[in-house]
Order: sequence, then structure tokens, then C-alpha cells
Amino acid sequence: MSRYTGPSWKQSRRLGYSVLGTEKELAKRPYGPGQHGNDRKKKPSEYGKQLIEKQKLRFTYGVSEKQFRRFFMLAKAQKGVVTGTAFMQLLESRLDNVVFRLGFATTRRAARQLVNHGHVTVNGKKVNIASFLVKPGSVIAVKGLAVVKASLEAATIVPAYVTVDKEKLEGTFVRLPERSELTKAIDESAIVEYYNRML
Repeated sequence: MSRYTGPSWKQSRRLGYSVLGTEKELAKRPYGPGQHGNDRKKKPSEYGKQLIEKQKLRFTYGVSEKQFRRFFMLAKAQKGVVTGTAFMQLLESRLDNVVFRLGFATTRRAARQLVNHGHVTVNGKKVNIASFLVKPGSVIAVKGLAVVKASLEAATIVPAYVTVDKEKLEGTFVRLPERSELTKAIDESAIVEYYNRML
């Protein structure tokens, strides 16, 4: 299945979770989309719950199913770390996500576009692959586009694991995030269980 490019608000309402992290999608209508969205009261099975958790995380980072599974296998191969936490850390290390976290873009989709169009450099080298895994200590810089400056002015919260210099239009991915710094609305253990039964 390819990467989802449809309306984010519809996905958020279907999952009962803010994919964009703004909570605006669920403020007015906190139920599923469509004519019968408010009538679906059926409780999901255990497999259904695991699938929902997987879709929450996948749509949050905007990756295809194939990429998502690849990241899971990379996390599972790591030794001495909890698979679920390592999985989320890998997703946070994606270049498009780091650009978003630094405040250079208002959404992950906008960050992906900046990367794909060649406006981003990592340690002085141009990188146009959104799934590029940024290593701790790397310096990410962007061109002085009007959209980037507007995004930086609107940005309010910058996570502790990144630092940003708004004047130089560059930031540093200081370290991998701890689990406590990531969203608590996703149960990563359910995702691990989902893939363990699928693989």
C-alpha cells in the first residue's frame, strides 16, 4: 500500500486520534467520518486495537506500509533496547520529521516537500530523501524561504532533543528522544504484538 495522501482530518476522525497533533480535527466532530460515523459503536477486537495503534503511528509520520515495516525490522534487530521505543526513535530520526520538529515546517507533509525539493542540508550536504535517518549531533540547515521564516515565527514548542538557531536557519539533532518525550496516546507495545503475529 502506498503512502496515504488524502485528508488528514478524515484519518484522525476515523482513528479517534489527532494525526497532526493539533487536536483541531476532533474538536468539532469527535467521531468517524461519513454519514454513519456517529453510529459506529462496535467495540474492536484485540487485533483491531493493535491495527488501530499501528495506523495511528503510521499516519502520524506519513510513511507507507512497506517503509513502516522496514523501520520495525530495523528496531527489532537492535539489541539491548525495547523494540517499541527503538521503533519510535527511528521514526523520530527521519529527516522530514526532524525538519518539522525544528520548526522549519508547520506539518510533516510540508517538511517532506522541503526535503524533496532540495532545500535541506545535513552537515553541509544536500539531502533530498525524506526517510534519511539523521544521526545524533547532525546539523540540519534550510534555505531562507519565506515559508520557512513564517513557520519559525509560528513555532512555539521545540523538543528538548533538538536545538534551533532561527537566525542562521539551522538546528541540531542533539540526541535520540526518550519515550517520555514522545506522545503517550500511542501504545507501541500493541504495534510490536501486531507485527510479531504477522511476521
